[in-house]
Amino acid sequence: MAIDLRKQGHAATLTIDNERRRNALGLAMWQAIPERIAEASADPDIRVVVLEGAGPLAFSAGADISEFATVRSTPQNVAAYEHAVEAALEAVANCPKPTIAAIRGICFGGGFELALACDLRIAAEGSTFRMPGTRLGLGYAYSAVEMFVARLGQAATAEILFTGEPFDVVAALRLGVVQKVFETSAFEAERNTLVETISTNAPLTLLAAKRALIELSRPHAERDKATVDALVAACFASPDYAEGRAAFAEKRQPLFKAAAGTAELRVQSDPGVKR
Repeated sequence: MAIDLRKQGHAATLTIDNERRRNALGLAMWQAIPERIAEASADPDIRVVVLEGAGPLAFSAGADISEFATVRSTPQNVAAYEHAVEAALEAVANCPKPTIAAIRGICFGGGFELALACDLRIAAEGSTFRMPGTRLGLGYAYSAVEMFVARLGQAATAEILFTGEPFDVVAALRLGVVQKVFETSAFEAERNTLVETISTNAPLTLLAAKRALIELSRPHAERDKATVDALVAACFASPDYAEGRAAFAEKRQPLFKAAAGTAELRVQSDPGVKR
């Protein structure tokens, strides 16, 4: 059982690797997710982060219930477990770089929450989704329900949580759970095309847009517009801005070279920028 991280080109892929149990997430895996996200985020060459499950049968079946008797055996253990899950979801949602959930097969419970924390979600035909809490007698954390409502709206969240029933990719599209569905045979190629499309875009622009999305997800009084403004200014100050304009004029693909960590470093070093 592990959360594996591999890097290729400008993309980092986190793989939920517990294939024998349909990629169920154990406590140690939940705890590893923030570390893997932090590693991918800190790499200036990485422009996009992909989450996927090992093998073709499951993105993730959710939390590994088989270990609940030990890891959730006391009120203190329950609190620690919930903290680990919340920290993992927050790490994905607040990743400074675009995130994609590449879903094949089962996407249930905690796995569903993890996918929903990503910016974009794509699925292969035949994938199924479910939040089975009403059939298990467990409760969903306030922060998890808040994320569902923010991503999907209140009515869609109510349908998913109240029924506890599995649903297919057609319903997933209707509810806004996924943005695109691909034939199983074409899924890997389509996934790679999307990753390539994003990872060849200007890295500083990606950082600025992602930070704006993060800030807009917060209550109005807590939004840090100054940091977003600084990231936008870094875009215009970058050689990539000149490259983008030149490529447009010359009718060619741009070749962006700015490191994806440049803007963040400038923001952190500027004493006039609100943190």
